[in-house]
Amino acid sequence: MEQHHISVMISEEEIEKRVCELAAQISSDFAGETVKLICILKGSAFFACELAKRITVPVMLDFMQVSSYGSGTVSSGTVQIKKDLDEPLKDENVIIVEDIIDSGNTLSRLVPMLQERGPKDLRICTLLSKPERREVEIDVAYNGFEIPDKFVVGYGLDYDQHYRNLPYVGVIESE
Repeated sequence: MEQHHISVMISEEEIEKRVCELAAQISSDFAGETVKLICILKGSAFFACELAKRITVPVMLDFMQVSSYGSGTVSSGTVQIKKDLDEPLKDENVIIVEDIIDSGNTLSRLVPMLQERGPKDLRICTLLSKPERREVEIDVAYNGFEIPDKFVVGYGLDYDQHYRNLPYVGVIESE
């Protein structure tokens, strides 16, 4: 694979600080209770793990992999569950952890599916949000950073399965 020049958009230190702030807010909101984080694979794995380590109330972690793209690059409009949750959500405080929300289409279909499973509370936490790309209004309880409409990599986000392991969020610069 060709090497790309990647410029830093959000530094490792900025992400660390914001993850701690989000964890503190979640810990405060759910004081005395347990939260179940639903990590949406693959992109949010890094963020979900760092967030979970900093939440001070008891945390359970489960994973889900969904796709709204099929084999194309344009959303198909339906959500396909590639890996479902291992545990039920009934009467749980659930936080869906996403790496990035752009159009909002996937979450607009996933949230009602999860609501049907009877959680006590269901909220969304995202590391990144691209409001310029939003096609569907999404209620995000915990938002890390709003970013412009640029293709970003790092901290779990990939380009063709590469760059997920970068400790910062960066932009691939065109040559």
